[in-house]
Amino acid sequence: MGIVTRRSLILSGVGLATGAFVAPAEAATGRVSLHIASAGFIFGVTGGSGALTFGGRQYPLNVGGIRAGALIGVSAADLVGTASNLHAPGDIAGIYSAVGAGLSVAGGRTATQLSNANGVVLRLRGRQVGFSFSIDLAGMSISLA
Repeated sequence: MGIVTRRSLILSGVGLATGAFVAPAEAATGRVSLHIASAGFIFGVTGGSGALTFGGRQYPLNVGGIRAGALIGVSAADLVGTASNLHAPGDIAGIYSAVGAGLSVAGGRTATQLSNANGVVLRLRGRQVGFSFSIDLAGMSISLA
């Protein structure tokens, strides 16, 4: 009986030791909304703001580094979508590059998929309003406000 108890304790100890090496928390998905505005004549200003909803909380975002073409007047794009592969809200910060086909525009509608160095993937869709302009979100930088 003493041997059985000792083996049980050893096996229990091994089980506890291996339980300490549990894989890190799985990545989660958050909701993203962005408002990007451009104004100017040939040369202009483009930037934006938004919010990340993650883990039941909302985090304000600053958006920069966006390139715009055919910039005459004022234009805006409101984009909504998801941010996947998040472990913490700060993972959304970084510079984004296009994944696959990148940005597509049809009838004022926009859809794009971007990723950053943290492995976060943004899948955004929305509508552009105002004068005709095209936005290039590759190179966009997002930071927590």
